[in-house]
Amino acid sequence: MSPIHTGTQDWTVKHWKKVMWPDESRFQLHHSDGRVRIWQKQHESMHPTCISTTLQAGEGSVMVWGMFSWHDLGLLICVEQCLNSTTYLSIVADQVYPIMLMVYPNGDGFFQQGNAPCHDACIVWEWFKEHEGDFTLLRWPPQSPDVNPIEHLCDEVKRATRQLVPQPSNLTELDSAIPQAWCQIPHITFQHLVESIPRRIAAVLKAKSDPTKY
Repeated sequence: MSPIHTGTQDWTVKHWKKVMWPDESRFQLHHSDGRVRIWQKQHESMHPTCISTTLQAGEGSVMVWGMFSWHDLGLLICVEQCLNSTTYLSIVADQVYPIMLMVYPNGDGFFQQGNAPCHDACIVWEWFKEHEGDFTLLRWPPQSPDVNPIEHLCDEVKRATRQLVPQPSNLTELDSAIPQAWCQIPHITFQHLVESIPRRIAAVLKAKSDPTKY
């Protein structure tokens, strides 16, 4: 298993169909423009009804880790706060590994991995080296959301949850709504995303670090 796979700019859709795309995303319970408008009389400035509380970072939100390939949507796992190396390794070893073996039994699959700090931990690299030959680790350039198709699927789920009536009123309801929206994504949606990868890479190379339409 090669830690970094090169030459992907020449890959066809046939090659990209063998890639498993993972990522994590945070879903907010409430959506607003950040401004709170309160009508008050002059003597009510410190009245409890005229004071707005705020949420600390990470509160009022759900973090999930998911993956997909051209063949099917994969796992969607709720993650407490942010991923650390131990949690990430547990997901890869206990969840990702058996799925990769099942979907790509000939060892010709690729697992795309970003550049988050937990991905570069020694215990994670050691695990990948121990399982050399089962699949190839496909490292991705840093700061490259243009060519990571799972970003679009996360956006699909966020739009779906924002359109729910009534809206999730607590984290338990949000935690339930997210996987329901994920499972409803049509096959044609994520298959078209995979088929767009050669065009995405060509656009990124042409843009030379400038933004693309993707």
